Amino acid sequence: MSWGFLRDLLSGVNKYSTGIGRIWVAVVFIFRLLVYIAAAENIWKYEHDEFECNIKQPGCENVCFDHFFPISHIRLWALQLIVVSTPSLLVVFHVAYRENREKHHNQKLYKSPGEIDGGLLCTYLISLILKTGFEVVFLVLFYKLYNGFKVPRLVKCDIRPCPNTVDCYISKPTEKMIFICFLVATSCLCIVLNLSELSYLIFKHSIKCYLKRYIKKHQ
Repeated sequence: MSWGFLRDLLSGVNKYSTGIGRIWVAVVFIFRLLVYIAAAENIWKYEHDEFECNIKQPGCENVCFDHFFPISHIRLWALQLIVVSTPSLLVVFHVAYRENREKHHNQKLYKSPGEIDGGLLCTYLISLILKTGFEVVFLVLFYKLYNGFKVPRLVKCDIRPCPNTVDCYISKPTEKMIFICFLVATSCLCIVLNLSELSYLIFKHSIKCYLKRYIKKHQ
């Protein structure tokens, strides 16, 4: 698939993000998207063909592979990248709504349509909460589906139509585990960045509201 749309989306959101948000965009684009396209995708490209069991019973190997890899790592990562980036569309749509509203009324309604305040602040905070939630959900999903983040060299399978317990071997387990750990680490980093930006915006907005009340009170 072409990742041009996701790249354009992240570039568009970058214009309306805070400094922490721009770091998040850089991490997603460089350490997740580019690593996925350049390296990770090729490592799992032939995972089914390279999965071998020490038996030639028809159907046994396919059933065992489906049991240990219910969803392809690479497809699940692609879905994760798309899903965690989608909430950023809320911010883009909100800014577009502001710009269209100004155009419709033919007057300046906002200091800057991309300035994070008022309704756009709420939209931005919701997008951060959604991104963080999706990241956590996918990490839990990875952990549950694959019994942790380790890739074993040998797995034992006794599922029918296998006549008995057979040994199955996963190719390049060490290399795969390194990339899994790297992508999990970058996902955790994105969660930390999202929570940091969320805390920063809430703190900044709280200070702003407090100062307004303080000035109004003393006036």
